[in-house]
Amino acid sequence: MDIFSLLTLCGGLAFFLFGMHTMSKSLEKMAGGKLERTLRKMTSSPVKSLLLGAGITIAIQSSSAMTVMLVGLVNSGVMELGQTIGVIMGSNVGTTLTAWILSLSGLESGNVWIQLLKPENFSPAFALVGIILIMASKKPKRRDIGNILVGFSILMYGMELMKAAMAPLADMPEFETLLTAFNNPLLGVLVGAVFTGVIQSSAASVGILQALSLTGSLSFGMAIPIIMGQNIGTCVTAVLSSIGVNRNAKRVAMVHISFNLIGTTVCLILFYGGNLLFDFAFLDRTIDAVGIAFCHTVFNLFTTAILFPFTRQLEKLACWAVKSETKAQSFAFLDPRLLRTPTMAVSECTAMTNRMAQTTHEMLLLSLQQLWDYSPAREAEILSSEDKLDIYEDRLGSFLVEVSRHSMTGATSREVSRLLRAINDFERIGDHALNIQESAQELRDKELNFSDAARDELKVLVSALTDTLDRTFASFQENDPRSAAHVEPMEETIDRLTEEMRLRHTERLQSGRCTIQLGFVLNDLLTNMERVSDHCSNVALCVIEAADNSIDPHAYVQDLRANGTTFADELREDMNRYRLPRN
Repeated sequence: MDIFSLLTLCGGLAFFLFGMHTMSKSLEKMAGGKLERTLRKMTSSPVKSLLLGAGITIAIQSSSAMTVMLVGLVNSGVMELGQTIGVIMGSNVGTTLTAWILSLSGLESGNVWIQLLKPENFSPAFALVGIILIMASKKPKRRDIGNILVGFSILMYGMELMKAAMAPLADMPEFETLLTAFNNPLLGVLVGAVFTGVIQSSAASVGILQALSLTGSLSFGMAIPIIMGQNIGTCVTAVLSSIGVNRNAKRVAMVHISFNLIGTTVCLILFYGGNLLFDFAFLDRTIDAVGIAFCHTVFNLFTTAILFPFTRQLEKLACWAVKSETKAQSFAFLDPRLLRTPTMAVSECTAMTNRMAQTTHEMLLLSLQQLWDYSPAREAEILSSEDKLDIYEDRLGSFLVEVSRHSMTGATSREVSRLLRAINDFERIGDHALNIQESAQELRDKELNFSDAARDELKVLVSALTDTLDRTFASFQENDPRSAAHVEPMEETIDRLTEEMRLRHTERLQSGRCTIQLGFVLNDLLTNMERVSDHCSNVALCVIEAADNSIDPHAYVQDLRANGTTFADELREDMNRYRLPRN
């Protein structure tokens, strides 16, 4: 083996890791927000969590990415620690599929159909189809499929390079002498853990071990402890991802480490204890790629089977190892680690923006209640909500800008645009809610009271605004453009109501039935309520536009037929429903 063989080995490893990265990222992108929604819905029981962890890891071909995802979701407050344990166990099982695919390289047969099962034979066809999809297709999903196929082909090309580079090792006495050191199980575990920790991919580490086995120099006794060590080494990614997160998220990494350490320790004791009693003859036999895939699968299935009944104990162990924080934490927010999976990050941003919308809705309703029944406790709640909305706008906006720099599908990109526009409107609605609260406080502090006529008119306007808010936030949270189209007639209704109320106020002022001081307060209230309805209209229009960016949202609203009525008909109905009382 010369220097060129060493360069080929390093180059093969680079191709292998790049192919796996490309394939994994494209699979994650195609899965989109479905991953996050599925995680939240199906982690209600340990069995569901286990199956889900295995399924998602098979889909994205990366247990490390799965663990980092879990750390980010727990740090954001989306998932609880107990929900992640089954998923972590399942991800260890799911990652074994890669080893089985790579083991197909060792198939030997003269049958053409058997030969076609070998990855090195069908991967060139995958590469050809993939590059055609990438260069010729305009649809993002097809290009993602192309990236997956090309990534797989590059991965297999790297595997072939490593096999070719390692072939001369079989004839080197020095290499055989070096391998005898791995008959020591502890050394094998250590080497497997360190190497996997360096490249941060257990699948890649197993692939390299399979390539090495094709030299015919590796025995079962040498490979089994290395496979056990590889599962410990993959914890490095989880440890690195837990830096700078809250205690609960750190416990996710601790569960991952505990699961693999305990599983490896138990397997070492049972396996080598059994060897002392029964003297396993197969340990001296040469292992091939299929044997490595088999051992890898059996090890992960066995550790999962023995530790699955002890999920609560693993959770308690993680809580004991990572003590609770004594200081109070601010409300949970988005974790930057979610940026590794942009589609999931956007899905979490949507959930967070819906929380912001709910806070805004509740804050404005509280402010309107202050007009009729002022409460200091309600005032404190409004001020607290205003602080939260400022944090939401700042952090959500920054996070969405970061997400937008990553590669996304067209639908995901439109969703980012919708959220960026909406959070600004929600924050502005919160500002106007605070202004309404201040006007209500001024009425109380100065002991001012509106006339009965002005009070009755204001109640009609508040009722119309409440209806507008309900329609707006419901359409946003459900992302329903048809429901959003009903907001615009209400916005026009509020504009006309405020205009008429200003005219009536001027008449009362001229006749001496109202004071200038009350007029200033009323004008502030009308202005803020009108601005709130304007922002509701903005939110509704961005929902319509995000649903299909090829349409003009204003034209969509004007032309919409809902229950056989036009925009003008609906406006007329709203005006009749919210008619001001006669003077």
